[in-house]
Amino acid sequence: DGIHNFIDGLIIAASFVVAFPIGVATALAVALHEIPQEIGDYGVLVYGGFKRIKALFLNFLSAISVIFGGIVGFLLSEKIGQSIVFLLPFAAGNFIYIAASDLIPEIKQKECFSKSITYFLVFLLGIVLMLLIKII
Repeated sequence: DGIHNFIDGLIIAASFVVAFPIGVATALAVALHEIPQEIGDYGVLVYGGFKRIKALFLNFLSAISVIFGGIVGFLLSEKIGQSIVFLLPFAAGNFIYIAASDLIPEIKQKECFSKSITYFLVFLLGIVLMLLIKII
């Protein structure tokens, strides 16, 4: 998870290099994805037998790697310039992959049809937002 968070930091830094609004949108998207994941990771550690304080500490160590990724991304952007923007399509593809591989099968298993439609519409909204960010 620490490597995943480090890559998130690289992607956020690359987004800010491109444009401030894109950086804000990317940071928000990553936060909305990471906060529930980190809560889940904490639960897995506690369920796995770690004491709560140790699980919280280990989760914190993993989470702060996003800061190191951001610093490395910023430093790389100074060295390689705009080439770092090639991380952005990788980030967008990563979010679409997560939604398509993890969330859509989950939607199909829901018994309530209206909830399935709602979840699918939110998925489509995410894709539309990525397209709008690209256009802007």
